[in-house]
Amino acid sequence: MKEILARHDSFPKLLARNAERFGDRKIAMREKEFGIWQEFTWKEYHEHVKYFSLGLVSLGLAPNDKVAIIGDNQPEWVWAEVDAQAAGAIPLGLYQDSTLKEVAYIIDHSDSTFVVAEDQEQVDKILDMKEQLPKVRYIVYSDPRGMRGYKEPFLLDFKEVENFGRELEQREPGLYEKKVAATKLEDLALICYTSGTTGFPKGAMLSFRNLLTMAANLIEVDHKGEKDEFVSFLPLAWIGEQMMCLSSALLTGFTVNFPEKPETVQENIREVGPTIMFSPPRIWENMTSTVQVKVMDASWLKRAMYHWAVPVGYEYADTVFRKQKPSAGLLLRHRLAYYLVFRALKDRLGLLRIRTASTGGAALGPDVFKFFNAMGVNLKQIYGQTEISGISCIHREGDINFDSVGKPIPETEITLSESGEILSRSSSVFLGYYKNPEETAKTLSGGWLHSGDAGYFTEDGHLIVIDRVKDVMHLNDATRFSPQFIENKLKFSPYIKECVCLGNERDFIASMICIDYPNVGKWAESRRISYTTYTDLASKPEVVDLIMKETAKVNETLPATTRIKKFCLLYKELDADDDELTRTRKVRRAFVGERYKHVIEGMYAGEMSIPIDAVIKYQDGKTSKIKTTLVVKDL
Repeated sequence: MKEILARHDSFPKLLARNAERFGDRKIAMREKEFGIWQEFTWKEYHEHVKYFSLGLVSLGLAPNDKVAIIGDNQPEWVWAEVDAQAAGAIPLGLYQDSTLKEVAYIIDHSDSTFVVAEDQEQVDKILDMKEQLPKVRYIVYSDPRGMRGYKEPFLLDFKEVENFGRELEQREPGLYEKKVAATKLEDLALICYTSGTTGFPKGAMLSFRNLLTMAANLIEVDHKGEKDEFVSFLPLAWIGEQMMCLSSALLTGFTVNFPEKPETVQENIREVGPTIMFSPPRIWENMTSTVQVKVMDASWLKRAMYHWAVPVGYEYADTVFRKQKPSAGLLLRHRLAYYLVFRALKDRLGLLRIRTASTGGAALGPDVFKFFNAMGVNLKQIYGQTEISGISCIHREGDINFDSVGKPIPETEITLSESGEILSRSSSVFLGYYKNPEETAKTLSGGWLHSGDAGYFTEDGHLIVIDRVKDVMHLNDATRFSPQFIENKLKFSPYIKECVCLGNERDFIASMICIDYPNVGKWAESRRISYTTYTDLASKPEVVDLIMKETAKVNETLPATTRIKKFCLLYKELDADDDELTRTRKVRRAFVGERYKHVIEGMYAGEMSIPIDAVIKYQDGKTSKIKTTLVVKDL
C-alpha cells in the first residue's frame, strides 16, 4: 500500500489509477434503485467525478472553497466528495437526518459555497434557511423527483452540472487532469464534523496523508482486497464510513454497494452477501435483538436447538479467546451447532460470507461481542476517533480479548497520561479544528492527541477503554464505576433499547431505561396486553416487571458494589432530534441529566412514583403535551 501512496497520494489520483487499472472490467459501485441493482465500473465512476468536478469549476468553484454534501448513501454522495477534491476544494458531510438548526450551523460554520443535496427533502431544508446562508451560491440535487416546480436559478440538477463539465472540457482539454495532478498528500482533504456530545459539533480537518496512511496501516493487520464486497449503509458524514467507502475502497479497489433505502438495509445486505463489514455497536445490538425475538416466536424444536447451540458456541469462542486448542469433542459439537443453527442465522442476517467484521464508534458490550463470535462471525473490536482518521487500535487475527479494543495499528503510538487518559500519536492525527484554535491546542497539547477516554493496558499489550474520562463516576463511598459498561450489559436484552446509568457522588447506582418499542410491543401482544402508545406501553405493570427481571439478570453479572439499586422506564425514547443523543447515537449525558433532573432527583429522594408533565416534539416539528406517572422500582 505504501508503494501505491508514493505515486497516487490523493483520492482523485487513486481514482484515476483504478479507472486505468480496472476500466470497465470491474464493478466499483452498485446501487439498488427501483428494485434493480445498478452497476458502475471504475471507468464510469471516474467519468462521473471528472465531469461533475469540471461542471462545478465552470460554475465558479475555486481551490479551498467548501462543498457541503447531505443525503442518504448513494454513488452521487461519493462522486461529489472526490470531484470537490479534484478541483482543489474541500468537501464536508452532514447527517441526512440532521435538523434545520444543525444543517444551518454546519453549512454556515464551514463557509460552504456549494451544497450537494440528494432530493427534495434535503433541498427544502436548505431553501427554508437560504436567507441565513448568504455564502451558498448553488444547490445541486441528484434526485429530480418532485423538483419540477422549483424555478430558483441557483438550483441545478446533478446531470446538468455534468453537462457543464463536458462543455468545459471541450473548451479546455486536459484541465481536469492538470487539477488532479496538482493534488498532493499534505492537502486538506475533508472537514469531518464530530458528533458533538457536549454541544455543537467541531470540524476536524483531515488531510489525504491522515486518511490514507490510516487506511494503509489498518489494511496491513486487517486485510482487504479488490475481490471484497462492502455494503455502505451508515451515514457518509461519519468517519467510519469515510474510512471504508473512500480511503479503503480507493486504496484496494473493493466494491461498495448502496442499499435501496434505509428501510431495506437488512434485506439488501442479505442479497449482496458482503465479505467485510464495519458497524457501530447499535447495529450489532439490533441484530442480536432481532435474533432473540425471532427465537421466541420459533417452534419448540427450533428454540431447543438454539438454546443447545448457543452455549456450545460460547464455549468454543471462549476457548479460542484463551488461545487454547479446542478438543475433538468441542470441535464436533461446534461443527454440528454451526450447520444446524448458526449457518441459517448468519444467512438470515446477511453475514454468511463475512470474512472480517469490526465494530467501533462506541463500546460494544462483551455479551454481544461474544454472541457473534459464538455464531462464527469474525467480529473484532476497533478503537479510534474522528481526530485520528477513524482507527488507532484493532484486534489481531487469533488474538482477541473481548474486553479490550486490541492493539495499536502500525505507525501508531499510544500512551496513558497520569490521569489515565488515552493519548495517541501518528501520521493519521488530524490537522486541527476548523476555525477553533483554542480547542485544537487543547486536543493536541504536548504533541499528543488527547482522546478524552480513560483506559489501561493489559499485560499482553491490549488496550482496555473504560469510558470517557468525564463520564467515569464515583459513588459516595469512593467506588469507581463506568456507566457505559453497565449500560452495554443492559442493552444486550432485546427489550432495552437505550439506558442511562446514574450515581456520581450518590449512595447507589440508578438507571433510566428506554424500552425497545417493537420488541416489547410484540411481547405484550403475545400476552394479550393492550396498549396505545410508547408511553402507555412503558407504564404497564407487566412491562415494568419484565424490565425488572432483565435488570436483575445483569446485576447478577456485576460486582455487588456496582449493581443497579433502582430504575424507572422513561415515557419516551431518547432522540437525536431532541439533542439527547448525537447523530451516532451517543448519549449526551450532561443534557440528559439536566432535562430529566426532576426524575433523577425523585429516584434518589426515595419517591416510588414521579409525575410527568412534558412536551414531546415529533419529526415533523409538531408537539404534544403528555401527562403520565413514572414508577420507580427497587432491586
